[in-house]
Amino acid sequence: MKRKALFFDVDGTLLSEITHKIPGSALEALAASRRAGNLVFINSGRTYSFLNDIEAMVECDGLLCGCGTCVVEQGTVIFQKRIERERGWQIRKAMVGYGFDGILESTERLVVRKERSWITAMNRLRDRIAGQNFLSEELWEEENLEFDKFCVFADKNSDREGFFRFLSPDIEVIDRGNDFYECVPAGFTKATAIAWVLKHHGIEKTNAYVFGDSSNDLTMFEYAENAVLMGRHDKVLEPYATFVTKSVEEDGIAWAMQELGLV
Repeated sequence: MKRKALFFDVDGTLLSEITHKIPGSALEALAASRRAGNLVFINSGRTYSFLNDIEAMVECDGLLCGCGTCVVEQGTVIFQKRIERERGWQIRKAMVGYGFDGILESTERLVVRKERSWITAMNRLRDRIAGQNFLSEELWEEENLEFDKFCVFADKNSDREGFFRFLSPDIEVIDRGNDFYECVPAGFTKATAIAWVLKHHGIEKTNAYVFGDSSNDLTMFEYAENAVLMGRHDKVLEPYATFVTKSVEEDGIAWAMQELGLV
């Protein structure tokens, strides 16, 4: 049997957004697949700094981070794309100027403004990750700060057209719904990271399997020939799914892997 490469989204795929845990059945299925000779990768919109808890829980061969902007294997960054420092400074000024608030994401840390936001959803996110050693409120004004991607929240006063036009030359915007947008360097996606890893490990595309649930998984669903869709999902993925499994809480990962002969 040829070795396969499996790529898993985190939130809503491996990690339940209800219990905030990874089912034991999923952890065992991933471990069993690795024992069978397959490679297992995390493929997340989160940057590496925000994946420490997942890396500690999941036996895997590498992490594809920040929507394709970074690949980490055995704790070492082996591929990375960063937003240029000057452009990053321009983005921060424009973000607030156009009425958005957000979070800067890098391999090393997450960065937010010192001030509490006027946008409730942004404050909820801050409160969720408050106290983590990878969160900084001090570096936002540092002109030479480097980061890989960023997310923004909007409200009724945000100038979406103006800000997205400002970003359009080199930043792609993913609408995650509910006035939340994920912003990634153009040309870098979850799919480009998969292609890079497959070439790096000499695995054919036909032997790659992707698992996901949300709109930022769209590029890897469009790319892969084997696309496993979680039971609770964004409908934008449905045209590209080759297998629909159960929800996270119903042991959807383990069930799909068993049905597809991946364990």
